[in-house]
Amino acid sequence: MPAITASKEKGFFLRLGRQRQVFFMTFPIVLYVILFTYVPLWGWTMAFQNFRASKKFLNQEWVGLYWFKFLFEDRQFLLTVRNTIAMSVINTTLGFITAIVLALMLNEVKNILFKRFIQTISYLPHFLSGVIVCGLVSSMLTIDGGTINSLFMTLGFIKEPVQWLGKPNYFWGIMGITFVWKEVGWNTIIYLAAMAGIDPNLYEAASIDGCNRFQKMWSITLPSIKPTIIILLIMSIGNILNAGFEMQYLLRNGLIMNVSDTIDIYVLIFGLSRNNFSLATAAGMFKSVINITLIFIANEIAKRAGEERLI
Repeated sequence: MPAITASKEKGFFLRLGRQRQVFFMTFPIVLYVILFTYVPLWGWTMAFQNFRASKKFLNQEWVGLYWFKFLFEDRQFLLTVRNTIAMSVINTTLGFITAIVLALMLNEVKNILFKRFIQTISYLPHFLSGVIVCGLVSSMLTIDGGTINSLFMTLGFIKEPVQWLGKPNYFWGIMGITFVWKEVGWNTIIYLAAMAGIDPNLYEAASIDGCNRFQKMWSITLPSIKPTIIILLIMSIGNILNAGFEMQYLLRNGLIMNVSDTIDIYVLIFGLSRNNFSLATAAGMFKSVINITLIFIANEIAKRAGEERLI
């Protein structure tokens, strides 16, 4: 047994020597991940302390699960959790449906120039910053000369201008539509790439059998990209508590705060702005643990259903 073990170790180092270029190329990336992903996890200890920046780490007061108990008893935090989940579900649902539908439509376009033109204008908003997007949304929804109010009044849908960003019932819908406009083109690229790998012989066989375009989409295209859809859905479920920060923060006002504030905004206002780093860390830790748990649950469900999965 010792001889076999020594032989395996020798073989390992021989392979490592032959692949040393790959090792040296990956080492900086591994080091980067360790330094900026795992080392900062030590900061989670602040969630179990009454942390004060003026004190040394060893002199901090340890309070156990006090801040987590505080969060779950805080009505404002529970409200932000509701808002975050609601906006994430809306964005994910609308994002998936619109991206798949647009990809299916573009996949049927035979004119290459027209197809590339539509792809270009659809994914360009992805590169706009949240500040620019919020400026466009605000100007379009304003009461004085806003594009939406002018259009709806011209069409007879409304009789007088509506303060869209002052009505809590409209905010989640506005965020969902804005998300679709900004990200649908970028998400469509992934599905188009998956469709490019479908065997053309399948479509030819379907044409011989008399299938029309919609039947081909339903029977060939969608089943072929199903693994891609499942993987992206699992990843989206793992981000269910990441509804966003920038656009919600810039578009919020006193009239819609109860529906616009997310967990990230709560962390900024009630944690970092008040130097309550323990509360901010506890809220962030809650987000991370829930997201990781949801990924594993979704991955296990996909595994039991015989679908593609992350691991």
